[in-house]
Amino acid sequence: MAEERDESQQTEQPTAKRLEEAREHGDIVKSPEVSTFILLLGGTFAIMMFGGQATRGFATSLRVFIEQPEQIAVSSSADVMVLARQVVTMMAQILAPVFGVMIVAALAGHVLQARPSITFEKLKPDFAKLSLISGLKRMFGIEGLSNLVKGLLKIGVVGFAVWTQVWPERTMLESVMTQSPMGIVGDMSHLLYKVLMAALAALALIAAADYILQRYRFMQRNKMSKQEIKEEYKQNEGDPQIKAKIRQIRQERAKKRMIAAVPEATVIITNPTHYAIALKYESGKMAAPICVAKGVDALALKIREVAKANDVPIVENPPLARALHATVEVDEQVPQEHFKAVAQVIGYVYRLTGKIKAN
Repeated sequence: MAEERDESQQTEQPTAKRLEEAREHGDIVKSPEVSTFILLLGGTFAIMMFGGQATRGFATSLRVFIEQPEQIAVSSSADVMVLARQVVTMMAQILAPVFGVMIVAALAGHVLQARPSITFEKLKPDFAKLSLISGLKRMFGIEGLSNLVKGLLKIGVVGFAVWTQVWPERTMLESVMTQSPMGIVGDMSHLLYKVLMAALAALALIAAADYILQRYRFMQRNKMSKQEIKEEYKQNEGDPQIKAKIRQIRQERAKKRMIAAVPEATVIITNPTHYAIALKYESGKMAAPICVAKGVDALALKIREVAKANDVPIVENPPLARALHATVEVDEQVPQEHFKAVAQVIGYVYRLTGKIKAN
């Protein structure tokens, strides 16, 4: 994956194997905007579920600092440390559900984009990143400019969405100082939810667009050349030339085995020139005749020649020959639907020879 590649040759869509190799090397489709959106979504749900509880908890816990500060003992450094531990513990207990939801959301933002994998590829030192020229290219090149435009666009879109919610509430913000504490909390909570929803809607659009862009870049990075496609096919399926040679050798061996079995056949059924089916039957030993050889054209001619040389009876029956060639394979029994026709042929051979062929 780290080798230099001729980009002009990378014209083919990546295969599943190439994409899996990319994932193993730490190259995945990952949009930071999607992670940000899911994190903000989790934070919004956490505030909606636990915000009121947290507010009440803070109000209850901090009341003693406001109403009875004289009861707080801070006469020594040890007292200050105890008080600090108590405050930190209290805040942790109050904020734990909110932080818990946000941690789950942060993990989900990564897991939902690509299944988890462990790779140390990204931890390997890459001295090319220390190059000043490479760094300047990243900062001021196409990718750097793209990130700058994307950042400005995100700020503009989210800022506009938030402004549409805050501006209509400007009169409420002006009267905050004249309201009671509970009234301020209620108004600020209402405004906070509106701002969060507007920001979520804007970030959802940005995240969707960025994910599509990141996936497009990922597919472009992993495009393959026609030669790479061929090489992968050879690795997965084997060299086509070698497979063809192996297939040819197997066919030749199968043909030799069939020809060697022809002298042991009971009868050869032909059509008479294109098909030849060699059947073997031993009365009392076989439930049905077995096909020991079959072939068309040149192979059929060879079967007939071997049969004549070994005095194996040849019977012309074109319909039966075609039917058997289509329905029975070598070393298989004759199908039941052809029993009657085959039995008539074998009976004819028995009457012709006057005896069962010795084997």
